[in-house]
Amino acid sequence: EVQLEESGGGSVQAGGSLRLSCTGSGELSFDDSEMGWYRQAPGNECELVSFIGNDGIPYYADSVKGRFTISRDSNQKTVHLQMNSLNPDDTGVYYCAAFPGRGLFYNAGYWYCRGRIGGTQVTVSS
Repeated sequence: EVQLEESGGGSVQAGGSLRLSCTGSGELSFDDSEMGWYRQAPGNECELVSFIGNDGIPYYADSVKGRFTISRDSNQKTVHLQMNSLNPDDTGVYYCAAFPGRGLFYNAGYWYCRGRIGGTQVTVSS
């Protein structure tokens, strides 16, 4: 089982910034994994936001490109999401995720947020 500890959410006005962090532990080879974030706003589907592999190559949803930057610590167990130029559409609960190998982030969005506890709330007011 993998444990993920998220931090850094909060409330900001449009145009503001927040930085999310997530540290993983448990039964996952973090040296061969991808880590990243999903988010879900009330009434909306779970949305893939960003992820990064051990190779350092990031993926970003079109809605956050140019505003969000994902990074990963050298220990490969902590991932950060720097969120700039936030707007109200970025509001939601952000869930950290970690998967082994490559490519699983693309297919997990339909179930990852469902019934999940935890996450960190991001609220952007206009």
